This record gives sequence, C-alpha cells and structure tokens, in this order.
Amino acid sequence: MSQKTTSEGKIQGKSINSIPLKTAQKWAKRWTKREGNYNKHHHVNAFLIPKVDLLEVLAEGVDAVRAYIGVDDEGVEKLMIVGTKFNPETGIYVDMITVGVGNSAGGEDNIYDFTEPCPPASDPESPLNS
Repeated sequence: MSQKTTSEGKIQGKSINSIPLKTAQKWAKRWTKREGNYNKHHHVNAFLIPKVDLLEVLAEGVDAVRAYIGVDDEGVEKLMIVGTKFNPETGIYVDMITVGVGNSAGGEDNIYDFTEPCPPASDPESPLNS
C-alpha cells in the first residue's frame, strides 16, 4: 500500500475498509435474492473480520454494532459492519450511515467490509469447526 496509515487505522483521513452505501445495498439485496435463507449457505460458517474494521467502527463512538450479510460482485459472502446509536425515544439502535457521502466509487459511508468467509479463511483446528 503506497498510502500512509495512521495509528488510528486511517489513510490520510479516510477509513481503510469502508464501502459505499450503494455497494452495501447491492450486496445485501443479492444475498436475499440469491438465497433468501441464511441456512442455504452451508459452506460458510463464520467470517474473519480484520482488526482495522473493528477499530474503525468502534472509533465512531458507537453504542452497538450491527452486521449485515451480503454477496459481493464475485459471489463471495460478506459481513458488512455498521456502527449504531441507541435512540431512547424509540428503543431502536439506529445505523450510523453517512448517507450520500460515498455513493461514488471510492467514497465512504461508514460501512466496513474486508471480511473473508470461513471457509476458506477458517482455523481448521478450531473446536467450533465441526
């Protein structure tokens, strides 16, 4: 990578692993359209989540994190991570998506994903792999 990464996991003020809202919406729609049922993805039993994704979403001052499931343009299952803030009036954790900021290529919408499905990114010795 030619750009300098700061200790906060940013590249010159940009989040490292954020994706545009339009991309996230397309991936989520593809997941529900293609399968419509999580249990149909028998070969995916986990996701490897890079530390930088977690650090960046936590740095937003979130109350909780929500993970959406999607399928990217290469057919790879993805877990998209979004920070949330609790709204005491509604009792709902509201997604912290900066709608419209990253609707062009390379933009940011505070949706993080460079996850890898497991398998193939599994730990073959994990007691959770059965």
